[in-house]
Amino acid sequence: MYTHFGVTTTEVIKYLSEDVYNKSKHAVQNDIVMAVTSENVEDVCSCTAWLGEDEIAVSGHTAIIHHNQNAKYLSYYFHTEHFFRQKKKLAHGTKVIEVTPDKLLDIIIPLPPAEEQDRIVGILDRFDSLSTSMEEGIPAEIEARQKQYEYYRDRLLDFKEKE
Repeated sequence: MYTHFGVTTTEVIKYLSEDVYNKSKHAVQNDIVMAVTSENVEDVCSCTAWLGEDEIAVSGHTAIIHHNQNAKYLSYYFHTEHFFRQKKKLAHGTKVIEVTPDKLLDIIIPLPPAEEQDRIVGILDRFDSLSTSMEEGIPAEIEARQKQYEYYRDRLLDFKEKE
């Protein structure tokens, strides 16, 4: 999951036959899909909030978290250091690291009121947009500063006599 998805997704990466789909677990809009096995502690419990409209099939090595909270808020939380410290205590295994879905019930999640969850998600979404967008944010700022630098460099190094 962590190699394909971020905090949320609305797109699937693979289509299955109807037979395989019917035998799979399913997630619906706003569910959190969490990988419960990995090769390392860092990647176990990687998750994404499914925001697509359709029901989707999910791999067997996942937990599907149904809830009544802001899905993006939960997904952002599951990417925090606070969550990492908790899952680290629950993870077991050597070659394959696992956190069993029933152990996830022991995780403590701070849940502010819905309005506050929405406000936090809005801030984090804007920050994510600014830090990853190629058209705005940091890349655009770097490009603007580069152009500004080139402009002033050329002006400062233009030794033609002024008329």
